[in-house]
Amino acid sequence: MTSSLVRGRPRHATAHIRVRVAHALVGAVAGAGWLAIPVLAAQEPATASAPRTAPAAPAAPRDDESSAVDLILPVAVLGTAGVVAAYSYVRRGRRASGVVSAAPAAATPAESDRRARAALVEADDSVRASEEELPFAAALVDEQTLAPFRRAVHTARTELSAAFALWHRYEEGEGGDRGQALAGVVGRCAEAGRVLDARAGELDRLRRSEAGPALEVAEGAFRRLTARAAGARATVTELRERYGPSVGARVAGCVEEAMDRLVFTTARLNEARRAVDLGDETQAVRQLRAAEGSVAQAGILVAGVDRTTRRLREAAALVPAALTGAEAVLAKARATGTPVPSGADDTLAAVREELTAGPYDPLDALRRITRALVRLPEARSGVLDTAAHLVARAAVGEAEDYVAVHRGAVGADPRSLLAAAVRTLAAPHPVEATVLARRALELADRDVRAHGVPDSDAQGTTGAVLGGVLLGEEPDGGPPVAFGGPETRRRFRTG
Repeated sequence: MTSSLVRGRPRHATAHIRVRVAHALVGAVAGAGWLAIPVLAAQEPATASAPRTAPAAPAAPRDDESSAVDLILPVAVLGTAGVVAAYSYVRRGRRASGVVSAAPAAATPAESDRRARAALVEADDSVRASEEELPFAAALVDEQTLAPFRRAVHTARTELSAAFALWHRYEEGEGGDRGQALAGVVGRCAEAGRVLDARAGELDRLRRSEAGPALEVAEGAFRRLTARAAGARATVTELRERYGPSVGARVAGCVEEAMDRLVFTTARLNEARRAVDLGDETQAVRQLRAAEGSVAQAGILVAGVDRTTRRLREAAALVPAALTGAEAVLAKARATGTPVPSGADDTLAAVREELTAGPYDPLDALRRITRALVRLPEARSGVLDTAAHLVARAAVGEAEDYVAVHRGAVGADPRSLLAAAVRTLAAPHPVEATVLARRALELADRDVRAHGVPDSDAQGTTGAVLGGVLLGEEPDGGPPVAFGGPETRRRFRTG
């Protein structure tokens, strides 16, 4: 059994031992050489005084003995030279490489930063994709069977939230050792992935046995969503007329992307149906998973249009009361000598003018009202608090939807700000959450533009890659993402 002391010995200590052993060998060989010299000296005269007329037969043993003795010095010299040369070679190699210890060099701060960012993005993608697959599995198995997978996703989401919180804290420069913080981020993300990886194979086994029924579930979801998307197109015109071009442009963009995902879904469902008919289970599962991921994203986009419509109506009904409440808060502040925020009166006047000037964005109006008065304690209650929460939920929801359907291009910073917005809204600090969510949306849009917004192709493949439905690693768009962590989410690669 290996001693614990030996197992725990540092590598550089082992290196020092090797050097000492080399020194000992050199000394031993050199000593052997020196000891051989007297023997050789004693043998030299006897060999020189041997009679030249002696018979050949008796002289043979003497010659053999002399030859053996004569080899001692050359062997000693050659051995010493070999050891010295080897030792010198090792020393030169160690000096040339600059490595004294066998331990790997520590990562630079930039490398640690990149590693943490990549871990956050991959873990967030894994959790999102795993969440998207569960509703399709739920249509085929009972809740008790699905419970372990729901728990895995919940655990992974918890670990990811902790990783984002740690990342955001140190991005804001809040004390502590940055190296330890980044290691903690990577560790949390790795644990989130491990939990999902552990359940991926089991979910595959459940779903592969139901390939035909699973395809029917996906086709049913596709048909229902297609009808809803057609209704959302009509909603765009209504919202543009009622709330102005900026609102209309936002929802129109969602509908266009939803239709693009549905085009992609159509092609993949057709391929899956063909594979099922041919008995090609592997191809059927691959195409089905791609179709399910696309249906999920189209559903997010269409649901976002419906949710925005409801919140715009709520906001429009709330704006007059919020204006009145804000004016009352300002009057009370002046009466009590409390400093009034600069520009608050101008903001309220501009909103009142918009109410009578024509179509306007009521969510944006409420956002400006609540932010103008955020420093006044009285503004955090009553109608203004209700308005602030409505605006924050709308902002967080919009950013969440955007990241979800563009995750193939969105980096770590927007995701971190979005996670911070969710935490801040739960605190609850709605005005601050709105600021974080809007910044997250801005950075996510910047990432998408830097990545390049693809032109719609005949089958919607480029949009699916941008959305992270396909991983973009093969000519046809790559494998579809699946339930699991970093080790298993790419398991549907061809070959």
